[in-house]
Amino acid sequence: MTKAYLVVRMRGQINVPHWATTTLKLLKLEKKFRATIIPDKENTLGMLNRVKHYISWQEANLDITKELLDKKGRKTGYKKITTDDLTKLGFKTLDELAGSVAEGKLSINKISPIKPWFALSPPKKGFKRSTRKTYGEGGILGQNKELIELVRSMI
Repeated sequence: MTKAYLVVRMRGQINVPHWATTTLKLLKLEKKFRATIIPDKENTLGMLNRVKHYISWQEANLDITKELLDKKGRKTGYKKITTDDLTKLGFKTLDELAGSVAEGKLSINKISPIKPWFALSPPKKGFKRSTRKTYGEGGILGQNKELIELVRSMI
């Protein structure tokens, strides 16, 4: 069973219904190309399936979690995360923090100075699949098995 999900918003803010906007705000995905890592709880898959036409998700692993925290992790004031910040949180290294987030033991929303989202850029060399269809239909939306490679091109 998965412990945490990597979730990325792939569609913009125009013409999004109110119920979807509310769900996306709860997931901390207010803008396009924002990513977050959420732990697996009883309501997580229901929320993801409800807004599957606006986001992509996949099970998070330790490598991508560490890479996101290292390169795109920010604290208040939009500054990079330092080792002093990690010691204040009770972690010795970034690997420890990434491990606890990837395993679902710690929610990134609950870490106070660290922002609960990662700002990504559009992918280098563009999308290889349709951005308007779900993964099963030949697109990138919904549960996407190739999301980690896509996120690496967006970092």
